[in-house]
Amino acid sequence: MKRFAVYKNIRKRAVIMGLPISLFALMMTAVIGSLLFIIFSFSFLVIIGVFVTNVSLYIGLTQLTKKPASFHFKKVFPQTISNKKESQLYYEDP
Repeated sequence: MKRFAVYKNIRKRAVIMGLPISLFALMMTAVIGSLLFIIFSFSFLVIIGVFVTNVSLYIGLTQLTKKPASFHFKKVFPQTISNKKESQLYYEDP
């Protein structure tokens, strides 16, 4: 009988419009902010500038998604937590 592993990390690879969920949320926040900016300062140059800004943000985020190694963050928490001594130094009185 086959055994199948439970895949719990399905949200890590979820993609909307080519972007992971967190970057898609950032993009939608920028779009909503730019719409508010257009509404309160209506001019043709503002519309063109906001459009160019949103397109460049989208292109930048998709490039970041394709090559994540160029923008790598160090993980905050270690893979395993252990009480094992890290060094050979003995700090307690013998």
